[in-house]
Amino acid sequence: MSEDFGPNFVTIISEETGEEIELEFIDALEYNGVLYRAFFPVIDEEAEAETDEDEYGLIILKSEMVDGEEMLVQIEDEDEINTVYDKFMEQLLEDEEN
Repeated sequence: MSEDFGPNFVTIISEETGEEIELEFIDALEYNGVLYRAFFPVIDEEAEAETDEDEYGLIILKSEMVDGEEMLVQIEDEDEINTVYDKFMEQLLEDEEN
């Protein structure tokens, strides 16, 4: 976790580009015995001005234990990501109603 931003932020390294990405933790949910975590990317004002705003959506990562340590991994299965995304949206709407 990144100490620069506080406990609700994590830094991950992109497997594709090798660059560090700061994420803000939004929520977590357990579905079918698997823990998923939702994040929004932290965007500096300079990058935001240069990039399309729609590019920065919700990021959902799967939590897996590797050698006793939690690892956040990208979800490869399209059906799985769509189902979990819908579950997060349901949960967020419920939270707004209460």
